[in-house]
Amino acid sequence: MTAPVSITRYAPFLLDTAQGLASVATHLSRRDAGSTRAAIVSSPPWLAAGLESALSTALKGNSTLARQELDGLLARGLLMLEEAERRLGAPPGSTSVEADGSRTLASLLEPARRALDGASLVRERRPALEDVVRGTGERLTAALLAKLLGARGVPSLEVDAADWTVTEGEPGQARVNREHTRARVATLRPSWEGRLTLHAGGRGTAVDGRSTTLGVEGADETAAVLSVLLGTPLTLWTDVPGVMTADPLHVADARPVPHLSYTEALELVYLGLPTLHPRALSTLRDADIPLRVRHLQQPDEPGTLIDVRGAGNGTVPTCVVSLEDLALLGLEGGTEEAARPVGPRALQALEAAGIDAWMAAQSSPGRSVAVVLRRAHAARAEQVLRRELAPELERGALQPPQVRAPVTQVALVAEAMGQGANVAGRLFQPLGALGVNVRAIAQTASARSISFIVDGAETALTVRTVHAAFHFAHEEVSLLVLGHGVVGSQLLEQLRMLQETLAQGHGIQLNLVGLADSRRVLFSPEGIPLKQWRERIQSVPEGASPPVVRALLEPLRRLPVPVLVDCTAAEGMQELYLEAFRSGIHVVAANKKPLTQPLEVWERLRSTAHLNHRAYHYETTVGAGLPVIQTLKDLVRTGDRVHGVEGSFSGTLGYLSQQLMDGVPLSKAVRTAREKGFTEPHPREDLAGTDAARKALILAREQGLDLSMEDVEVEPFVPREYLEEADVERFLTGLEKLDRTFTSRIEGLRAEGKVLRYLARIDPAAKDGPVLRVGPVAVPKEHPATRLRGSEAFVAFSTERYADYPLLVQGAGAGGPVTAAGVLADILKIAQNLRGR
Repeated sequence: MTAPVSITRYAPFLLDTAQGLASVATHLSRRDAGSTRAAIVSSPPWLAAGLESALSTALKGNSTLARQELDGLLARGLLMLEEAERRLGAPPGSTSVEADGSRTLASLLEPARRALDGASLVRERRPALEDVVRGTGERLTAALLAKLLGARGVPSLEVDAADWTVTEGEPGQARVNREHTRARVATLRPSWEGRLTLHAGGRGTAVDGRSTTLGVEGADETAAVLSVLLGTPLTLWTDVPGVMTADPLHVADARPVPHLSYTEALELVYLGLPTLHPRALSTLRDADIPLRVRHLQQPDEPGTLIDVRGAGNGTVPTCVVSLEDLALLGLEGGTEEAARPVGPRALQALEAAGIDAWMAAQSSPGRSVAVVLRRAHAARAEQVLRRELAPELERGALQPPQVRAPVTQVALVAEAMGQGANVAGRLFQPLGALGVNVRAIAQTASARSISFIVDGAETALTVRTVHAAFHFAHEEVSLLVLGHGVVGSQLLEQLRMLQETLAQGHGIQLNLVGLADSRRVLFSPEGIPLKQWRERIQSVPEGASPPVVRALLEPLRRLPVPVLVDCTAAEGMQELYLEAFRSGIHVVAANKKPLTQPLEVWERLRSTAHLNHRAYHYETTVGAGLPVIQTLKDLVRTGDRVHGVEGSFSGTLGYLSQQLMDGVPLSKAVRTAREKGFTEPHPREDLAGTDAARKALILAREQGLDLSMEDVEVEPFVPREYLEEADVERFLTGLEKLDRTFTSRIEGLRAEGKVLRYLARIDPAAKDGPVLRVGPVAVPKEHPATRLRGSEAFVAFSTERYADYPLLVQGAGAGGPVTAAGVLADILKIAQNLRGR
């Protein structure tokens, strides 16, 4: 064969349905017609399982029923062939089955019939008979595909791999004799020139002429051996775009790994991610023959290249593998020392019982051991260990075996991953932050992989988190936003403007999955387009209520990095926060009210978030976009002692104070502030000083002061009787009565060389206990507050370290854009923490 050869292997499950059979035939019809091509096929799952069932029936002595089962498999294959031809456009009455019946295909089953008769006579497993039965499936599959291609006018040559694969060793354990096989291929290859050959893979012939098979997934080895003998790369066609960075069922944006080494591919196979059988991969590796894994329905995509060299960057993890439906069986030492180490004995006992251990981890010196195995084997494994370790169990040297199921084995894989620093830290830190319990850990000396065990319910969250932590893909964050007023609407607009930048520049994908207000609730796990949020929420019928919003926590918790974002000023939100924390949902809030509830509520919010490893960020509750709370936290955490805090906490009242000093009447200044979005929905919240008092209380509690709203001395900005009006418009109109009074007051302050400001003061070490005061103050012109303009706010921290010159935080302290930016910053803290930034 002098022309280039194309060798392909079709994954068995691609041929498991009539649609799959038609797809493979279409694929072969379109590719390189007239060139030399070899396609290796094997029994699809339905056929392999059916042959095993017929063999089991024969071993019970019922050859008649076994033959009937075999005939049933042929009938099913013929029906699939007929349906596949119709899917490809064959009119009724013209299919190959209808034209010549099943005589040709039926003759292929004759060796299997004789083998089943023999099995029913001996009633014991004979590898030679089993090889004949199993090998029949490969030939039938190749014949079905050949007939389908013929019906499409594509000529092909059926080749039994047993005609050129020479094996040695006993049936059931046969291995390829490379020298004799090479000679057979050299003899046959001229007859394959310029043709499409369909090879029934996995079959062989022993030197003495007996039929053999190459064992489980032997067709993979057939493909690998043929590629090696012809010096041609091998392509594996499957139903995924290559070896994926994670299971697409768990990670929506999992992507193909462009380049792998054979050592990485073998590690992945051993960890449960199939490509080819390990023997086939080793055969290709030893001969330095590349393998490419590609998607049958995406033939133009490059897929994954696997070769000896790999990508050449051993410090970058390749992918995350998850193997589910396992059990973790643990043995712990008791009150006495065991006579011999438990770990080796436990593993030896399981091996002797034919129970495979997927992973094992033991303490030094083998006093306890954790073994991971198939969940279906857990009960029998426990019996085996109780029997093997009975003396130690009886005298208390061992505790009874403990079984945890279901669990999942998750592994991070990369070539020579141990060459990179902090891989384990990057792996486990975000899992710990999310409260995922790691039950057992193992790493090989080669450092190609780190495997660990988590509870089955945590599988999707774990895989997504690890996948994102190693920058395989974007860190997805799922947002349920409550409120789309001044702050909420600005937040959604900023999300829209920054979504692409955050994804491309920072690897963070912020998805709006829910939006709610006091009347409507919209939820879509697939995401709400940020350009359409207003139209989408307005199209929802009214009827929202707290229970409706609370019901969304369950679907929200199942999404990647769920975050509840509260942009409302609603009462009673603390109960929703608590339920969110317990459901595994982070909370970002601009709502001050939950933080100023009685002290026990404050403590319960913080402790519940901590116990459930959820973030609770509320920076904007004090200084809008200013880093006031974080600054105070940093001072306290680093051991500084706060002597006093003073500031204009309310950008709204700071704005009003400056407007009054500039000669603007009070009523007009308040209306303008409300129009600019500087006030609460009802401005009396601001003018009462309640908003500033809440902020002062939050800062006091951050210092560790056990205070409540009743402890705050509040003097309103306007007389209290004006604050009783609930209607906003009547309230604003009523303020006109105060215009002359405030104008006169401002004139008096100017005469004294002073400036009106609304300040809060916290004295944590006052003689009679901590003091919090909030109210209008006339300050001299050299006071820091006099520099404030517009809605600026400032906070001055006097501490042991900042005694002579207080630490000042100053900037815009009110308004939708800056508050929304602060909320967004809190959201990004969560995502960046998970990505280890």
